[in-house]
Formats: sequence, structure tokens, C-alpha cells
Amino acid sequence: MRHRPHNTQFASDPGCRRIAKPSRTRSTTRAATALLLILTCGCMVGPKHTRPSAPVPPAYKETPPDSWKQAQPNAAVPRGKWWEIYNDPQLNALEEQVNISNQNVLLAEAQYREARDQVRIARSALFPLVSTAPSLTYSRNSSTVATQLAGVNGQTTTVSVAVPPRTEYTLPVDVSYQADIWGNIRRSVIAAKQTAQSSDADLENARLSFQAQLAQFYFELHGLDGDAALLEKTVVSYQQYLQLTNDRFDAGVASGGDVALAQTQLDTTRAQLIDVGVSRAQFEHAIAILIGKPPAELTIPPSVLTTVPPPVPVGIPSALLERRPDIASSERLVAAANQQIGIAQSAFFPSLILTATGGLESTNSSQWFTWPSRFWSLGPELAETVFDAGKRKAQVDLQKSAYNATVATYRQTVLAAFQQIEDQMAALRILELEAQAQDAAVRSAEQSLEIATAQYKAGTADYLAVITTQSIALSDQRTAVDILARRLTASVLLIEALGGGWDTSQLPKF
Repeated sequence: MRHRPHNTQFASDPGCRRIAKPSRTRSTTRAATALLLILTCGCMVGPKHTRPSAPVPPAYKETPPDSWKQAQPNAAVPRGKWWEIYNDPQLNALEEQVNISNQNVLLAEAQYREARDQVRIARSALFPLVSTAPSLTYSRNSSTVATQLAGVNGQTTTVSVAVPPRTEYTLPVDVSYQADIWGNIRRSVIAAKQTAQSSDADLENARLSFQAQLAQFYFELHGLDGDAALLEKTVVSYQQYLQLTNDRFDAGVASGGDVALAQTQLDTTRAQLIDVGVSRAQFEHAIAILIGKPPAELTIPPSVLTTVPPPVPVGIPSALLERRPDIASSERLVAAANQQIGIAQSAFFPSLILTATGGLESTNSSQWFTWPSRFWSLGPELAETVFDAGKRKAQVDLQKSAYNATVATYRQTVLAAFQQIEDQMAALRILELEAQAQDAAVRSAEQSLEIATAQYKAGTADYLAVITTQSIALSDQRTAVDILARRLTASVLLIEALGGGWDTSQLPKF
């Protein structure tokens, strides 16, 4: 008797045509379509990210002097090599080595590469996992183990059967895939990308920080060179005053006390000149470390600062949120923390895992790779936590608290940035006024010294008046030199506070 195929239906009339009804095929198609819709149209559970509000003033409190007028919105510090605005070739050469040899910058670069690799790891979860474990097994069963054999009329017989050894060849292939129905995997990928962007911003912030530190040390070092040059000039002048006093003493018109005062003034100034070398050597050593060299391999020739700080465009306060790498890093961490909330919320929903196993298995090597040796299995798995004593709810609350912490850190970073800008703008404004007043004081002190010297030579004043005016003049001259160095370092710190010409458009896209 011929059996009809199960997927074919015949009409009751023998004369009718045979009509095929592909019920199983249609069901399989519907199931595959439904599964495809689930995999491709899965929703993203959790909140959407929006940049947190931050306290941004409409304008800066400190109004710069005329040479530091607030720039238009499109103005910014020159991108990249911002230090070139100082027109110092030696500074340019040193700054170029920070990116290449500074170990802290290299550390930040390695950390960014780690974060970038984490993106690749997270993205791999979007694809099926395929594994295989080929095996070759040689085995023999015990011949003393009783085996039940079916007999006639339903009776069984227990016998001991000697089974010869056998070799089993297996080539399995396992496929496992977790359907991203609720978007937890996609959120993990997005969070990894945002964390990597934060790491890249940290790298840029490290570069900016060490570049600014080098420029600051450089100007402070040459400020000491200005002090040293002034003291060397003063030592020569005091030697001349000592000779004058000795000559007057030999002529009987000056006392030994005047000679002692002149000698004391000269020795004290020489000691100050020597002491400058301590701080200068320390700055030189610090610069060597910043460019990744042992201090013994770097020597910076002396140079006296003569130019005032160049103008730096400040821009509008709202633009600062896009120009500071530390602010961008903090905002990216806020975005990543927001993704973690969605990941935690997705744990309330069931997860769908699709698994498939197939391969070839045979006890004969010649038949191992033949079609009859195939085996396979396929099936979905739906997993859902029924009771966890509030663990998932606590995890969601935990991620929300972590998110709020990153928001607070972001806002504090913004506030600190505005403080740094206001501080350096105020420093530049005040130091410029101080420099003008100090220049007038230097001129007055030099004039007073000329008058006291003339009176001493004429015998109308003692040497104590000369010593006093000399001390005042030297103090005012050193203060003027120090103010110029402070103005230059303040301009460097202002550029750093403005982001060094960086903006968020330079963040990597993944």
C-alpha cells in the first residue's frame, strides 16, 4: 500500500487533479519572518541621552584689556600647535617632543587604545558565536557488563557481549546567538564607544596639560635668566661702587664702614646670583622629563624675556563646552552612564538565545566526510528571571545613582573651567597694570640711585643712602622681570583653560 505524502492533499473525486498544500513550508516561512522581525525591530529599553544642563554665564566677568578683547564666536586659539604664537623656535622644538617622548602622554595613548579595543569586543556580541571542537576517540566497552537483548514473544535475555574497540571521528560545529531584542547589546556597544571617546578626550587633555606645563616652565626658566642677567649687571656695578669707596677711603674722605657696606652689598648680590642657579637647574630638569629625556641630555641656553604676551582670542562662554577636552571627556562619561541604565532595565525582560549544533560523526575515517555522517540540532531558548528579591531593581537604582554622579562631575568640571579662565584673564589684566606701575617704579629708583651717588661723590650724603637706593632699585628691577615672566605663564594657562584650540569635532567616530 502506498502512503500519501503528509504535505499533499488529494480531492475526493479520483478524477480531480492532485493539489499540493505546503503547510509545513508556510509555517516555517512565517516563523522565520517573525524571528527576523524580532531580531531587526527590537526596541531599545532605557532613557535617551541628552547633554546635562550646565551653569554657563552669558559673558565673562573679567573684561580683558584692549589687547585681550573678547573674540567673536568663530575665533579660537590656533589649532594644534598653539605655542607657535610666541614665535620662539626653541620652545617650538621642545613642544614637538612632548607628543613623541612624554611617558604620561604615551600612557594616555595606550589607555585610549585599550578603550578602542573594548569597542571591538563589545561589537562582537552583535554577531553569532561559532565554535568547533574536532575529536578522535578510540574506546572499548567492558565485555563483563551484562546486556539485555530482546527475544521472541517479548522476552528478554541477559548476555555478556564482547564489543570490539572502536574509533569515533567527530567534527562538530556549534552556533550560538543572543538576540538583541531589548537593545542591551547595542547599548553596550554605544557605551563602549562613548567611553573610548572619553578616553580620547583624556588623551588630548593630557597632551594639552603637559604642553602647557612645558611652556610654563620654559618661561619661568627664562624669567630666572632675566634675574641672573640683572644680577650679573648689578654685580659689575657694585664692584665699581666698591672701587669708588676704596678710592675715597684711600683719599681719607670715606670711612672703613663705607667700604664694609659696599663689600657686603657686593657679596650679598653675588650670593643671590648663585642662588638663581638652583631654581633654573630644577626647571631645566623638569623640562627634560616632560620631553622624555634624562636631565643630563638637555641643556637650554640662557635667554632673557623681552616680549609681552601675544593676544589670545577668548571667545564666548557657551563655546567653552565644545573646546575643553576635559569637559568633553566628562560629558561622554555621562552618556556612557546613561547607557548603563538601559542595560540594567533590559534585565527585566526575557532573553532569547538561538543555538544550533551540527557536524559529521563516523566510526570509519573513510566515511567521516560523507553526507550520511551528518548530525544536527536546532532550537531557541527563552530565559527569564522570575524572582530575584529586588536585585534587578537595585541594579537599576545603582546605575541611576552612578549617572547622577557623572552629571555632578560634569557640571563641576564646567564650573572649574570657567574659574580657570576668569583667573587667568584677571591675572593678565592686573599684571599688565602692575607692569606699567612697576616700570615707573624702576625709573624712579634708577633716578634716585643717580642722585644718591652724585651726593655721595660730592660728600653731601653718606654711603648708607647709596646702599639703600641700590637695594630699592635692584628689588624693583627684579620685580619687573618677574612680572613679565608671570604674564607669559598666565597667557599659557589661559590658552590651556580655553582648550588649546581643540574642539569636540576631533573626537573619533566609531
